[in-house]
Amino acid sequence: MSTKHPKRPRDPNQLATLIVDIATGEAEDQAPPTPEEEGKNPHAVALGRLGGQKGGKARAEALTPEQRAEIAKRAAAKRWETR
Repeated sequence: MSTKHPKRPRDPNQLATLIVDIATGEAEDQAPPTPEEEGKNPHAVALGRLGGQKGGKARAEALTPEQRAEIAKRAAAKRWETR
């Protein structure tokens, strides 16, 4: 997948250079591409966002307190597991 707009650099020094270049007019600031520009269906994007906004809350409401506690215990154990 190619993008029309270049991504901003992750390196702090390169990002600082880009910001200075934009501020001094040496580089043009480009807005991130919209879903339409990326070739995505706007209706599908809206439906995905809608489901994502209610997903975690709906799942938490569907679980019993015991189930939520068990999930939290497993998650904590994984976080503290030695690698």
